[in-house]
Amino acid sequence: MKTNWGAACQIAAVYVGTVVGAGFATGREIVEFFSRFGFFGFISILMSGYLLIFLGSKLMRTAAIIGAKSYQEFNEYLFGKYIGMFINVLMLFMLLGVCAVMLSGAGAIFQEQLGINKMIGIIVTIALSFIVMLVGIKGIFAVNTFVVPMMISFSVLLMILSIKMPNFIENFLFIPFVEDGWKTVITPFSYSALNLGLAQAVLVPVASEIKDDRTIRWGGILGGIALTLILISSHITLVMLPNLESYEIPMAVIMKNIASGLYWIFILIIYGEIFTSVIGNVFGLERQLKRYIAMPSIVIVCFIFMVTYFISLVDYSTLLSYLYPLFGYISLLFFILLWMKPLPK
Repeated sequence: MKTNWGAACQIAAVYVGTVVGAGFATGREIVEFFSRFGFFGFISILMSGYLLIFLGSKLMRTAAIIGAKSYQEFNEYLFGKYIGMFINVLMLFMLLGVCAVMLSGAGAIFQEQLGINKMIGIIVTIALSFIVMLVGIKGIFAVNTFVVPMMISFSVLLMILSIKMPNFIENFLFIPFVEDGWKTVITPFSYSALNLGLAQAVLVPVASEIKDDRTIRWGGILGGIALTLILISSHITLVMLPNLESYEIPMAVIMKNIASGLYWIFILIIYGEIFTSVIGNVFGLERQLKRYIAMPSIVIVCFIFMVTYFISLVDYSTLLSYLYPLFGYISLLFFILLWMKPLPK
């Protein structure tokens, strides 16, 4: 059977768009997990890249083979019925937390880059998300297929400009002293676990709709490669920024410094990436909650946004620095089982 390369690219775009959320696109997540550790962070990125390629593809192929239509069914397959139910409750809270981080990130862009009140940015994002949610999975495909190639292009452009800067090699190879430097050993695993654990809310239903194994496999591989490329290029760019931990949106600060002519376009792309992650996670949450709550989809989506809105009012960098590492450690069990369990026939 031939691979449907168009569908594979769409799957890859959804994979990237789901993972490249508020923390990833703004650079804040990459700083937290990798760039603040200097060259050791780069080594961790290479390991994470391999895991995202291999296990992202395996996650979607497994979901399609067993016919899982939601992450609840997928987790029950991995963990068994009873432990799977407990994991699904944890996932529900994690996805709500991540949606809140995304909305907070959108608000931070409005506040830090546009000088507009954070609350307005959050409300605008919720309103736009409603429109796309009404279209369904086709709307998610359409937004990701447009935004993801733009994000990759700008990441590569910033990397090239950073490499041309003086003292690049010294900055790239520098290993700063950080009190929690031991985390570089577990970061590739916790980071990959976090992103795969959360992305399953979108990737499982997407894989179940595509069904073709070869297409899904290549979609996962292409998506993982693209994520690795963005991680590497973003890290190379971020290590050139002094005091990189002091910024909420460090990628935007770098763009303003070295390519100011493209600054506003880049801000729109960062916002687009946050937006794709919001709708992707809400789509997965709505699918899941519908199994427990016999209400129309629009009511469930309203409930999701109401809960995440109040959480998102907390400072963006504070939310990310506490919730993401915590969710990464929680997701490690899911990650280990996905790795060890053989692909079903």
